[in-house]
Amino acid sequence: MKIVVKQLSAISLLVATAAAVRVGVNWVAFAVPIPAYGVLVKIGLSETLAFTSGFAFGPIQGFLTGVLIIVVSDIFTLAGPWTPFIATIIGVLGLFGGIFRRFRQTQSIRFLALAALVLTLISEMLQNIWSGWYTWTFYMPEVPFMVVLATTFVEGLPSAITAIINNTVLFMLVAPRIIKILQEWVSK
Repeated sequence: MKIVVKQLSAISLLVATAAAVRVGVNWVAFAVPIPAYGVLVKIGLSETLAFTSGFAFGPIQGFLTGVLIIVVSDIFTLAGPWTPFIATIIGVLGLFGGIFRRFRQTQSIRFLALAALVLTLISEMLQNIWSGWYTWTFYMPEVPFMVVLATTFVEGLPSAITAIINNTVLFMLVAPRIIKILQEWVSK
């Protein structure tokens, strides 16, 4: 599969924009007290721009956009063993953007709100499962895995709520405009 040059330039722009926002928010989050970090890092454009790339260009392009956003931004903040996993999750959101487009050519506000809600819940669930597994494996192997996982889900609730609000608002307000711009840009 070949990616058209205009799509590649648009993907590069989306990755650079989302990565810059993510790096900036992470720097702010590092500067405030630790309890606020998990909430602040959920504010950004990563999921929205990965989804819009997938919806505008296709599943592979959406996946590529999501993965690159996380990898590039983690290079400038704090890359770790979570980077490939989180990159894959955000890439899957972009993949779903392309899959949803195959079933629904136009995007309504309700559709985008529902997509944001469902995809964010899936994303947060997968991130919490990974975080719980990582914590259990390397820091608390003596504690039953289900206890660590339940604790991870409870402690991750504020950041999950922030992510749901952030993504729903951005999917409803920003995504339709970006999708339209991307489709017009590439089709010219």
